[in-house]
Amino acid sequence: MDKGYIDFKWLYSLTQQSVFFVTRAKDNMVYEVTGQQDFTEGTGVVSDDNGPTREKTYTDYPEHLRMVRYYDLKTEKLYTFITNNFKLTAKTIANIYKDRWQVKLFFKWIKQNLKIKNFLGTSKNAVMTQI
Repeated sequence: MDKGYIDFKWLYSLTQQSVFFVTRAKDNMVYEVTGQQDFTEGTGVVSDDNGPTREKTYTDYPEHLRMVRYYDLKTEKLYTFITNNFKLTAKTIANIYKDRWQVKLFFKWIKQNLKIKNFLGTSKNAVMTQI
């Protein structure tokens, strides 16, 4: 999901349902680093930290989050991602966020070319039937 949609109460509800997320951190997010994870250098990953959010957001998300900083050579930009997944590699976390754009473009193509404005269901069967 994009950083414009960050709602820590909602993110915490996802965590409680055993759903993992990857999103970009807002530039003004206050974050306390209490630990670091190993990462492979030369992959674009600059850091892989974990710790709690601070102040008001801590009451909305009382568990630790993982913050992955990734430098993209193509765009020459530094991206900061937050996630509740501590098992995947930092490079995989960056790739998940990058690949979300392809999913977005795919659904845009479906809506434009198949003249589908809304999906009537969310199951695989419902989507396949409507297509």
